[in-house]
Amino acid sequence: MEELLELKELLIKGDIKGSLAIVEELEEMSKSDIINNIISYAVILLLHLIKQQAENRSTRSWEVSIRNSVLKIQGLNKRRKAGGVYLPPEELRLSLEEAYQQAINEASLEVEAGRYEARELEQLVNREQILDLALNLILR
Repeated sequence: MEELLELKELLIKGDIKGSLAIVEELEEMSKSDIINNIISYAVILLLHLIKQQAENRSTRSWEVSIRNSVLKIQGLNKRRKAGGVYLPPEELRLSLEEAYQQAINEASLEVEAGRYEARELEQLVNREQILDLALNLILR
């Protein structure tokens, strides 16, 4: 809110350069918020993909959670008015990589009723395969 008031003041004064700086700051804040939300859903997506791979099975609940996470990520990433996306595939991949460790930590509590520590679970699953699958599901 503070930034909007400052922007209004700068526009009234005719300070276009200062106004553009505020607009860029607002854009960056918005993109950062979108990335954080995408990462939150990426953790859920990766958690269930990790569980599927580690336990070599799936449940309807996991599949629904995967689909819902993918839909949320796709929706968050879509630029509504301008068209296109906020994060191109390379940046989406980086967001998935950022979410991966948290997903492993959470999956370690659930895979085979918490049988594995996170580092043990990491050895059981193929990180690259899981990240590739997640990205492909999002980009469909």
